[in-house]
Amino acid sequence: MKILCAAAILLAGCLSASGQSEAACGQTLEAPLRPRAVLTIDSRPAGLEIVGTDEPFMHVSCSSDSEEGAEPIRLRFSGNQDDGKLSVAGGSFHTNNLHIRIEVPRKTNLKVLMSAGQVKVEEVAGDKDIDIYAGQITISSDRLWDYRRVDVSVTIGQVRAQVYGADKGGFFRSFTKQTSDGEYCLRAHVTTGQIELLGSHKPEAAE
Repeated sequence: MKILCAAAILLAGCLSASGQSEAACGQTLEAPLRPRAVLTIDSRPAGLEIVGTDEPFMHVSCSSDSEEGAEPIRLRFSGNQDDGKLSVAGGSFHTNNLHIRIEVPRKTNLKVLMSAGQVKVEEVAGDKDIDIYAGQITISSDRLWDYRRVDVSVTIGQVRAQVYGADKGGFFRSFTKQTSDGEYCLRAHVTTGQIELLGSHKPEAAE
């Protein structure tokens, strides 16, 4: 009997560590996430705010101007503390001012895919791969801007890389930069819209 109880406890722990969590918009969702974990975010159109913290977990909150419109929206996390996926799904395309705040460990590798909206990433040190069809991507840090490769582009719109002193607008605009002493890779693409790179540390002038 003791062996069976121990096995049941172990199984419950494994399911908790690598299972799936879900919450409705208006509630909060939390899941353990280790520093340097890979977090994939797949979201319906929204305003995403991804913020780095010193906590060893992910904390997600959701709000909207319309309580009725937000009700069918679901936040789902699957995977484990080293490789997880957050999905934001449900609701109509025109849900009013849907805002998702995602707090993650400061060192987290991000992959973000969204059809339309706004993605803001603040004080997150890690690799980033962000792709949206229409809208804006803003990546900012008041700490060390530590990228060994940056590759950002828009099909129609503007690339404003203030941290490198670059500003390009029009059709098929892009900005790339490689440094020998950086640690992370940043890739971002918007089909129609704007990309901004904001930082207080300017390593070099744009080429």
